[in-house]
Amino acid sequence: MAFQSIINLSYLIGAIAFVWGLRLLSSPDSARRGNLLAAFGMGLAIVATMIMPLAGADNNYAWIAGGMIVGGGAGYISARRIKMTAMPQMVSVFNGLGGACAVVLAMAELNHFYQGEITMDTGSLVIALLALLIGGVAFTGSMLAFAKLEGLVSDRFLLLPKHNIINNIMLLGLFAGAVWLTIQGSEAGILLAVGVMLLSLVYGVSFVVPIGGADMPVVISLLNSFSGLSAASAGLIYNNNIMIVGGILVGASGTILTVLMCEAMNRSLLNVLIGGFGGGASGSSSRGAAGEQVAKEVSYSDAAIQLFYSRAVMFVPGYGLAVAQAQKVCKEVDDILEANGVQVSYAIHPVAGRMPGHMNVLLAEADVPYPKLLDLEDANSALKDTDVVIIVGANDVVNPAALDDPGSPIYGMPVLNVWDAKSVIVLKRSMSPGYAGIQNQLFFHERTKMLFGDAKDSLQKLVAELKKM
Repeated sequence: MAFQSIINLSYLIGAIAFVWGLRLLSSPDSARRGNLLAAFGMGLAIVATMIMPLAGADNNYAWIAGGMIVGGGAGYISARRIKMTAMPQMVSVFNGLGGACAVVLAMAELNHFYQGEITMDTGSLVIALLALLIGGVAFTGSMLAFAKLEGLVSDRFLLLPKHNIINNIMLLGLFAGAVWLTIQGSEAGILLAVGVMLLSLVYGVSFVVPIGGADMPVVISLLNSFSGLSAASAGLIYNNNIMIVGGILVGASGTILTVLMCEAMNRSLLNVLIGGFGGGASGSSSRGAAGEQVAKEVSYSDAAIQLFYSRAVMFVPGYGLAVAQAQKVCKEVDDILEANGVQVSYAIHPVAGRMPGHMNVLLAEADVPYPKLLDLEDANSALKDTDVVIIVGANDVVNPAALDDPGSPIYGMPVLNVWDAKSVIVLKRSMSPGYAGIQNQLFFHERTKMLFGDAKDSLQKLVAELKKM
């Protein structure tokens, strides 16, 4: 009883650490402390779990130690080697591994059940099947999301005609198989359970196939919630309170974040999942072809003069900033301008990049102070008093078609009203459309000038020009 009391108290403290850590993660200023606090809670939960064999359970220290060595080693190597620009890929992999764990645990319990080694009532069987289904979808779906983000496969990889109908058929098949397994109980057999597992793995891939790059922040949040729910289901299987609490927290926060991302895009989750938004459009809008309009270019010297003698400058970072790994050079431009008395800020759109908070993470790596980061509403308020806006790799989040082109697929999506500033400079490789697949009319706006080239190279040339002044 003494050991069990220690375990329960440790789980309680760990759960409190999870909750409070999650609360601190809501602000960039306290996010580091929140992450450390949550890590402490997880470490305490692991220690308590290792005490459990002394409380009367089977001694599984060898398995626990092996798992900690393999998992801890892989996590340490990943954390040391991963670049901030690849953080969405890392999050996708972690989501997938969480789902894979739930699949393994569920199949282990189902195998014991069908072999007659343990008994399971209907509720326990349903929970095990939910862990199997949700974990399978989270695993393969996250792995495909990783492959898309890493550029290993295209956004249209394996996209079939009437793909959404195929997805619906597979989903019905999964539910039918799970219901049949529940009704039949131990009579169903392990082979049918394996078939349901395989179908869930295939469905996870098919589920993510139609999702374009522009919708990846939503999909990553959704898969994160799936991994949390699968962990909670595994916790119910083993009657482990800390797994249940942790899984519910991850599932709930992922779901809330998914809803917020959808609101930021002014779209429903169903539209994101079946709309095929991003990566596959023809690159046109209801306004006509880009060839009918002419964009104005600006030289590096002219851009530097304009920035140097401005009163307020605002950067708008996007995925192109991450690809070019230009965040530190961007901060160098910031430092030079600040030294000349220029007020510099950064406009952060909720869906900029490939995961929620992607731009915040990149700029934090470059030591950009948190107070300089403005959310959508604050940035739009400040733009009217901004002399120059520098857009670094952003596209759809600054497209005026979202406000005034009903024929555009992004119509109604809240965007940064950069055209309200006195001048706009767009750093871009070419005139190609963004992930929404439509041309950006901002490029042809009377206040806009283009600076073509790699974002990092362009910013380095701007730094050189600014240092001459």
